[in-house]
Amino acid sequence: MQRDKKSSRSDAEPAAQAKPPETVPDSTAPNAEAGPLSTKAYDKALKDLHIELVKLQEWVKHAGLKVCIVFEGRDGAGKGGTIKAITERVSPRVFRVVALPAPTERQKSQMYFQRYFGHLPAAGEIIIFDRSWYNRAGVERVMGFCTEQQAKGFLMGVPLVERAIVDSGVILLKYWLEVNPDEQTRRLKGRIEDGRKIWKLSPMDLKSYNRWDDYTRARDDMFKSSDSAWAPWFVVRSDDKKRARLNMIRHLLSQIPYQEAPREKVKLPKRHIKSGSHETSYPVKYVPEVY
Repeated sequence: MQRDKKSSRSDAEPAAQAKPPETVPDSTAPNAEAGPLSTKAYDKALKDLHIELVKLQEWVKHAGLKVCIVFEGRDGAGKGGTIKAITERVSPRVFRVVALPAPTERQKSQMYFQRYFGHLPAAGEIIIFDRSWYNRAGVERVMGFCTEQQAKGFLMGVPLVERAIVDSGVILLKYWLEVNPDEQTRRLKGRIEDGRKIWKLSPMDLKSYNRWDDYTRARDDMFKSSDSAWAPWFVVRSDDKKRARLNMIRHLLSQIPYQEAPREKVKLPKRHIKSGSHETSYPVKYVPEVY
C-alpha cells in the first residue's frame, strides 16, 4: 500500500504554488510514547489544528480548490467523531459532510456511482464523505446487498472513476480508520448503555458484528484493488480516539497545498445605541430560565 503521498501522487494532481505549513511542530506535538493523552494536551493540539483548518478553508475559497475526503472503517472506528473534530470550527458552507442513506429503488436501478457524483465538490468546497462509494466493497459485499460479480466489477472500475475525478481537478483523499476488535466491542457496548449514543447503533451494526473476518477480507481486497498512485489509501490507527483525530487532521493538512489567504484587516465600526433600546416593548414570551 502507498504510504508516502508525495511520492505516490501522479501528474494528474493540479499544480499548486503554495506549500502546507508544519501545523504542529514536532517539539509541541503530543508524544505517543508518553502514555494517555491528557485533555489539556489534546485541546491545545486540536486548537492549533483548528486554526490551520480555518486557514485551509480560506485558501480553498480564495484559490478555488476542490477537495474530496473519504472516510471508511468498521462500525465504531471513530469516523463520526473524527469528522466532527474536523468540522466543529469551520464553515458548513465550505466543509460539507455527506452521509447518504440506503439507496432508493430508483437509485438501485442507476449506474452505481451516479448518486455520489452530484455531491462531488465545486470550486471553493471541501466535501467529506462519511462512508462513500466504497459501501459496495464493504457492507454491500459482506452482507449480501450486491452480488460477488457486482463487487468485483466495482473494484475493477473504481480506480478509473477516481482517476477521472482527480483529472477533473479534485484533490481526493481516502482514509481508513482501523480499530481492533476489543476496542470496537467496548465502543459498541458503550452505545447500548449510553442514551446519548444509542441512535448510533443500527440493526445492521449488530448483524455486522459477527462478520469481523469477512470484513477483514473485504477491506484487504479493497486496498489491493483501489490503492492507486492518484488516490492512495491512508490508514489511521484509531484505538485511541484523541490521537487518531490529531494525527488524521495533521496529515490532512499536509496533503493539501495552502497558505494564508490575503484579506483586509477587520475592525468593528463605532455605533451608538440609545439607553434601553435593546429591550423590546412588545409583550414577548420568554423562555423560562431554569438553569
